Amino acid sequence: MTALPRRSVLLGTLGAAAAGLVPATPGGEPAAVPRWFAGALRQATTPDPFTLGVASGDPSPDGMVLWTRLAPEPDAEDGRGGMPDRAVEVEWEVAEDERFARVVARGTETATPELAHSVHAEPAGLAPGREYFYRFRTGGHLSPAARTRTAPAAGAAAASLTIATASCAKFGAGHFTAYRGLAADAPDLVLHLGDYFYETDRGEVRDPGPPEPTTLAGYRRTHAHQRSDEDLRAAHAVAPWVVVWDDHKVVNDWEGATTDRRRAAAQAYYEHMPLRRASVPDGPDIQLYRRLSWGSLATFHVLDTRQYRMRGSMLGADQERWLLRGLRDSAAGWDVLAQQVFFAPRRGGKSGTWGEFTGSRERVVRGWTEAGVRNAVVLTGDEHVHHANDIPGDDDSVAGTELVTTSVTSGGDGDGDAKSGGSGSSVWSLDRRGYVLATFTPAQMRADFRTVSRVSEPTATVRTAASFVVPDREPGLNKV
Repeated sequence: MTALPRRSVLLGTLGAAAAGLVPATPGGEPAAVPRWFAGALRQATTPDPFTLGVASGDPSPDGMVLWTRLAPEPDAEDGRGGMPDRAVEVEWEVAEDERFARVVARGTETATPELAHSVHAEPAGLAPGREYFYRFRTGGHLSPAARTRTAPAAGAAAASLTIATASCAKFGAGHFTAYRGLAADAPDLVLHLGDYFYETDRGEVRDPGPPEPTTLAGYRRTHAHQRSDEDLRAAHAVAPWVVVWDDHKVVNDWEGATTDRRRAAAQAYYEHMPLRRASVPDGPDIQLYRRLSWGSLATFHVLDTRQYRMRGSMLGADQERWLLRGLRDSAAGWDVLAQQVFFAPRRGGKSGTWGEFTGSRERVVRGWTEAGVRNAVVLTGDEHVHHANDIPGDDDSVAGTELVTTSVTSGGDGDGDAKSGGSGSSVWSLDRRGYVLATFTPAQMRADFRTVSRVSEPTATVRTAASFVVPDREPGLNKV
């Protein structure tokens, strides 16, 4: 269990109110606002520091990480977001209701200039398997309130879990309508599978923002520009996220990624993501592979397919051993590998995928088969195309399922023509932008491939292009 952050304390019921969620008196003062909060409102004479929104991530049975970054001037060229070169105290609180009438935890974190005045609070001692709301306060300003949740208790039964997967969001390539749809779907958990932003961007549809980053200040500015999008901020505010990077958080395929550039990219990534303190970078290295459980229903093995590649191994020796050991020890109904690049066998396709590491792929599939994993699912990003894949085992039977989410914007509107079968293990594919919504129950997994009509226009619509079901202990996608 993670210890409570400094000055954090569990509370009983405490009256509070969320900004924008309480009625106003005839004089304009919010009604039923605590005295300390009303005073803070009157003292807020500086610019809003919460321009980048808030986020939560990596839920456990008794907590999660709560994130924000203070940046009243997010596009400041020095990458400091308009903040002074000194530490700032930031208060946070967690409540059982969106009006913050039942606050159950609160604490204070110190946001330092060394980490771009980012906040990574880790409340603990919360109840398992329930919804919470959180917010931050500093300098008389209150952040937007957002929704999060804890995971069920270890080994506890869970009736269902709905996740969304997304990847590849190039700001200038189009509008983030996929994030708007994701926020409206309100999943329990979001897994972002890489390419949260792009280091290079031609700006085909929107202003791409700052030039290609190579320094810490540059990466900070690029992250801040990405979060200027209100649909992305809304998607972060609706559920906890589990994030992992791919290549474009540094440079495409890591070509020319010097140690200094990797160090800058890793630090900026941590500063802008809802990651626990275990992921504070060590120079150019950042710990991103980790494991999260959702009671007895599902275990998520979050993989890093970029940092540890070596000859003959996609994951590197240590991460591969960690994964195989976790599969052997798992008693979950669904074991889910959340990772970046195309996994199933196919003819052709992009470089840098598991097809170039066939020995690694065979060891992983054999590992979950020999471990007696009940149901194996691989979640993938990177491709810019939706794919539903059956993963073959050694005897050509179906050993698992791969759900490949298309891009949020990268690749433009797409051709919109669905394909059944085709290359290798593919059951279905579609070149459109969007995300995947998947619901796990003890009886089945259902995957809905959500698509955006176009990313070149801000008024696009979102629909389900295809749905598939995988019954418990019956690997193989069934179209519904």
